[in-house]
Order: sequence, then structure tokens, then C-alpha cells
Amino acid sequence: MDDAIAIPDPILQAEDKRFSSLVPAIIGGALVMQTLSATVIANALPTMARSFGEDPIRLSSTITIYILASAVFLPVSAWVADRFGAKRVFLIAIVAYAAACAFCGFATNLWEMLAARAFEGAAGAMMTPVGRLVLLRTTPRHHLVRAMSVLTMPALLGPVIGPPIGGLIITYGSWRWIFFLNLPIAALGVVLVWKFIADVREESVGPLDWKGFVLTGLGMGGVVWGFDNMGRGPLPPIAIAAMMAAGAALMSLYAWRARQVANPILDLKLLGIQTFRAGTIGGAFMRMGMGATPFMMAMLLQVAFGLTALQAGLMTFASAAAALVMKTCAPPILAQFGFKRTLIVNAVIVAASFMAYALFRPQTPHWFIYAALLTGGFFRSLQFTSLNGIAFADVDHGRMSRASTLSTMAQQLSQSMGIGMAATFLHVSMVAQHAQRLTADIIGPAYIAVGLVSLVSVLFFLPLPADAGEGLHGAPRPARRM
Repeated sequence: MDDAIAIPDPILQAEDKRFSSLVPAIIGGALVMQTLSATVIANALPTMARSFGEDPIRLSSTITIYILASAVFLPVSAWVADRFGAKRVFLIAIVAYAAACAFCGFATNLWEMLAARAFEGAAGAMMTPVGRLVLLRTTPRHHLVRAMSVLTMPALLGPVIGPPIGGLIITYGSWRWIFFLNLPIAALGVVLVWKFIADVREESVGPLDWKGFVLTGLGMGGVVWGFDNMGRGPLPPIAIAAMMAAGAALMSLYAWRARQVANPILDLKLLGIQTFRAGTIGGAFMRMGMGATPFMMAMLLQVAFGLTALQAGLMTFASAAAALVMKTCAPPILAQFGFKRTLIVNAVIVAASFMAYALFRPQTPHWFIYAALLTGGFFRSLQFTSLNGIAFADVDHGRMSRASTLSTMAQQLSQSMGIGMAATFLHVSMVAQHAQRLTADIIGPAYIAVGLVSLVSVLFFLPLPADAGEGLHGAPRPARRM
């Protein structure tokens, strides 16, 4: 007998209050592990590099491989949850994520850390979307908005509290504890999920597109990992070129195959919708810069300026705090100026903020750095909100799930490429200046390059119609195609 259960309406009515607050709080508490890890590891990279005896730039791979593993496994998460039960998969994902964190904490060299981080990324790919699926299927519809607000609190608070907490641990303890910190959270999460969350699943589950999964996974892995090691990894240039070429060929083969099958793992036809294409592909160039910033700022503040991890964490806290404040400002801004104008003007502002970081020097007053980070964080968060909105403005309800999967995977992929791009720029700048260590003069040109790359996104926003995204404020419009 199937162990999944259906929740009858009388139970839902009797337990409305519990399901509208307790369930999202439990799921959000479990997901806080991811937001904390994502926000503290960039701050820990210089200290970890000294522990492993590695160049700090090479440690960027620990962030890249996590995001890449997450992007590779994310498309199969919904299918796995439907096939084996969302509650069961969510529990396994929490345990696997905690185990991966423990492996990270015990790593003794870069390669062990990379393996553990890949495992962590794969577990995280199952945890976040499946946790959201559990919430959608166990919360009464009339409480869903409040439940989603509770669920997203970790995503908003993690970047705010993560840098100072991580900086405190790294400065006065061991960097290993930023990973061990997740173990008691995971243990509590397992107990609460097991006790309070019901197991619901789809009765009929279609076949998984295994060939598509393999092609996209190997293709993305080849391109991103080759890009991440360009000019600075242990592999010779010919091997890196071959890896990237093979990855691009596999991705092209998948694009051809996706047109031949009924249920591809990634629906590339969605890119025919102009607003979705602008938010996804155009947004990728902006997200590359956004993904590069935490890594580069850690290198600038700790390696170049010699600040402690705590001092650096308190500074980067400013950027996250501004992003949190912006959440209340974005709707009226978009309603007043529209998506197209906001995306174009804000893209220029964000790119300028990246380039402004190139002016930072050890003698720059800290209040000026705080002000610049606050400003940059505010406008980057506005761009994130605008991109997420415009991408789904013209997607019909029946394709929303596939659009969400493709958009999320593209976001993960572009952020991982951004970190690889930043590390490559830093390496090239060091070689060009014949430098032996990172300085502000080395990192400055890299920030200029990141800003220029992010400006490419404007080319995808300019062709948008003036009323793009208008359906998000009023009646929906038919999808625009080219």
C-alpha cells in the first residue's frame, strides 16, 4: 500500500492555523542552512586558502562547483519528489546536505573540499525545490501567501546575518565551524519534518528524460569547469579548450534533441517568449556580475586590504541590508516606471556600482565603502526583482513549472560562470602586472571588466515593448514571440 497520504478537507479546515505557520516555518528553518552557507563561504575563502596552502583565487572553485552541481540536479528534483514522495525526498536531502557540510568541515585539501561541495550542491538542489513543493501541497490555498512569506524569510535574512556571523566564527575560531554550524539545524529539521509534515505525491508520474539529464549535466559541467580553470588551473590549455568544446557540443546536441521529444527535461521553446528570453538570457549577463561580487569583495577586503573576516563581514552586511530594504520599494518603482525603463536604467546603475568598487583603496574611508555597498546592494536587488518578474510576465500557467525550472537553472549557471569569470580576470590582471599577490590595483581592473560584461544585458532589454510586464499589474497579455 502506498505510504503517501491525501489530506482530507476536514483536517485541513481544523488545522488551518498550524499548516499556515508551522509547516513553512519548519521548511524555511531547514532551508536556512543553504542561505547561511552561501553567504559565509565567500568571506571564508582567504582563510581556507591559507589552511590548504592554495592561492586564494583557486578557492573560487569551491563556490563554482556548488552552484554547478545544484544547476545540474535541479531539473530532476520535481520528478524525484513525485516518484518517491516529497516528504521522503526532503528528509533525505536534509540528511545528505548535513553530511556534505560535515565532509566540508573535515576537508584537508582543495580536492576534498571540491568533492564535498559538489555533494552539498546536489543535495541542495533537492532540498530547496522539494521543500517548496511540500509547502504548496500541504498548505490551504487561502493561507498560501502568508506561508510563502514565512518560507522566504531565511532567503532574506541569511545574507544579512550570514557575513557577520561567519566573520565572527572565522576571526575568533576555525573556518570549519561555518559548516559544522549546520549540523544541529539539520538534526532539528529532520525531527520536525518527520513529525509535522505529511507526505503527498502525484499518483501518476511520467518517465524521466534521462538522456536529456546526461546531456545537459555533462554539457554544463564541461563549459563551466573549463571556464573556471582557464589560464589558472592544473590542466593544460589544450585540455581546457577540449573540455569547453565538448561541453558546448553536448549542449547543442541537447538543444536539437529537445525539439524531438515530448517532455524534455528543459523546455527551450520557452526562450521564444521575448520577455522570458530577456529575463533569462539578458539577465544572465547581469547575474554573472552579481555572482562575481561576493568573491571579489572578499579578495579585496581581506587579501588586498588585510581586514579580518569579521571586519569584512560587517562591511558586506551593508549590501545585504540594503537589498532587504529594497523589497518594499520595488513594487512602486516598477508600477511608476515600468519594467523596460527600470531594467535599462538600473542595469547602467548596477554596472556603474561594480566599476565604482575599483576605486576602493586601503586608505578609503570605511564610511565611503559602506555607502557604496549600500547603494550597490539596493540597486542590484531591484534588478533581481525586475528580472524575476519580467521573465514570467507572459508565460501561461500550464508552462509555469517548466519556466521556473529553466529560469532557476540559468540563474545558477550564470552565477557560477560569473565567479569563474572573476577569478579569470584576477589571474589575467596579476599576470599582466607581474604581481605575486592580490592588491587593490590588481582587483580594480577586474571590477571594471565585470561592470562592462553586465552592461551587455541592456541589449536584451532595449527591444522590449514599452508595456512589457504590464500584465503583472493588471490583466495578462498574450505571449510575445519572435
